[in-house]
Amino acid sequence: MPTFDVPQLEEISVRILQGAGASEDEARIVARELAGANLVGHDSHGILRLKQYVDYIEQGYIRPGADVKVVVNAPSIAVLDGGGNFGQVVAARALEIAIPRVRECGTFTVLCRECNHVGRLGSYTYQAARQGLFAMMAVNAPGPGGVVPWGGLDRKLGTNPISMAVPWEDEAIVLDMTTSATAEGKVRVALQKGEQIPQGWVIDHDGNPTTNPADLYGNAEQGVEPGAILPLGGPLGFKGYGLSVMLDVVCGILSGAGIARTDVPPGTNGVWLYLIDVEKLTTGEQYGAVVEQYVNYIKSSRKSPGTEEILMPGEVELRRQEDRRKQGIEVPDATWQQTLDQAARVGVSLEGI
Repeated sequence: MPTFDVPQLEEISVRILQGAGASEDEARIVARELAGANLVGHDSHGILRLKQYVDYIEQGYIRPGADVKVVVNAPSIAVLDGGGNFGQVVAARALEIAIPRVRECGTFTVLCRECNHVGRLGSYTYQAARQGLFAMMAVNAPGPGGVVPWGGLDRKLGTNPISMAVPWEDEAIVLDMTTSATAEGKVRVALQKGEQIPQGWVIDHDGNPTTNPADLYGNAEQGVEPGAILPLGGPLGFKGYGLSVMLDVVCGILSGAGIARTDVPPGTNGVWLYLIDVEKLTTGEQYGAVVEQYVNYIKSSRKSPGTEEILMPGEVELRRQEDRRKQGIEVPDATWQQTLDQAARVGVSLEGI
């Protein structure tokens, strides 16, 4: 597997995205998010996504250059219409608008519609938490989904992820999870690596449990219909399903992005971003002391057999980030070949990177 550093991965993405029609500024925003996902170990949201984005540009689902417009601008809430631009571009604009406003109001909400796949939610909440804010961000995918409702066999919902982050010393505690058993991209990574997936992630078209990632996608040439992803929670999957439904309503209806149905373009995201300025409620020093006391309390628990350390949410990503900065970021051979194919497809060279 080839190995790259972050600047190299960013440059690879910038060249391909510009070749596909993005401006340099748009390409660099998207490239930063893709490389950042690879850096923290979420390869499902890294350069693996380039083919999807090039496909969507060609099909008109992503519209580079579209204006991001503020269509609602109230004292503590705004709604953005991304015009079909990259989700990362729209989400970056949402943060840009929200952070100064939350300093004024103490809390601020942004809803986004008409934007495509925003990438890894934990990146945006992490950025906000590093600036002393509590952040929550959730997304629904109102287009053709890949997740079954509790007790169902048909794709009706998106993976509908949610992330929350709070400041922690000079870093952040970050929760970043789907309301489905897994993110679709993780199944795609396993498929490209030739690996099996855990039991409980996916069912085939007939509802049978499977560990073969190919069963999620089916095979049109062989007449095999695609399977689906299960809700989060295994035997308690009604909990993940219920949370997914609520996010579909808030992110989809309140933003105007739409709720799960088949007439919405693939990749469409409805976004809900909510921020609180911590220092409107307490001093940074008081907050930091209580959080550190809390972290120590959690980590002081007796450990189950085989567990070396209890980690806070997001700590795994922080450690992977440190390791990958030192050792480089390995890209699976299948992903790298797919990336080379996209470069050739849009007529750009990756030489010299």
